[in-house]
Parts: sequence; C-alpha cells; structure tokens
Amino acid sequence: MTISNDSEFKAALSALAPAQQRMVAARFAENVLSASPDPRVSSALQAAKRADITEAELAAAVHAARSASVASYTSCSKEADRQHQASHFVAKAALNSVMPAAHGANRAWEAALNARMARAIASGVASDNSEAQQQYRILSEFLQHRGQP
Repeated sequence: MTISNDSEFKAALSALAPAQQRMVAARFAENVLSASPDPRVSSALQAAKRADITEAELAAAVHAARSASVASYTSCSKEADRQHQASHFVAKAALNSVMPAAHGANRAWEAALNARMARAIASGVASDNSEAQQQYRILSEFLQHRGQP
C-alpha cells in the first residue's frame, strides 16, 4: 500500500491495533531523534518498538519519555533556541508513542504531528513537508511487513 496524503495516512494509522500504533509511532519519533540529545528519549523509543514489551517496561518508558518532555519544556522557556524547541517535540513524539491510547485517541497520529514539528523547527523551514513524506514511507513499509523488524 502506498500512502500519498494525510487522509490515507491517518486512516491507515487508525486501522492499526494499539501495539502496532505504538511501534510505528516510535519509528516516526526515531526519524527525528537527531534533534534530541536526551538518552531517555532514545531509550523509550527502543522499548516502544518492541512487540514483546511488558507492562512494567512500558510504564518505565512512559516515565522516561515524560521526564524528558518536562525537562525539554523547561529548557525551551529558558533559552528560546530552535534546538531546545525541536528536542521538546521529539520528546513529545516519544511520549505519544509509549502512552496508553485514550478512547478515541490516535497516539501514532499525535506522534507524527510532533515529529513534523520537531523537523520543521530544527530545519527552520515551516512549509517543508518532507517529514510527512518520510512518514508515509515509514508507514507503508511498516504495513508491508506488519511491524516485523
């Protein structure tokens, strides 16, 4: 399946099981991980990509991603530079990938949006949709392999 726009993208994400949404959301966040120097973010993403993650490991990943998100938010308010802001959105994308899905919420879509914000802020080009195109490719490949590494 080739995905070429946000409507198809969001529909495909909505059709995924929660565990699959978590794994693909982690891939979206991982695609912008270079904008975050925080090891808690990469640790949470590594955990989120695992199909065999336990509830305790998932809870630890939520805690790590939330801590990174709070710390990066604090840094944003101290120094309003693009690196801190981009790092915050990467942490939010990671948090979206490990948070339990609330009724009606699509954590993968939320992670995708935060990853796009991170890319736009880091690059300084708000109208560039290259991250969305990369996400379409990531999701298409995921669907082709159904989350297999």
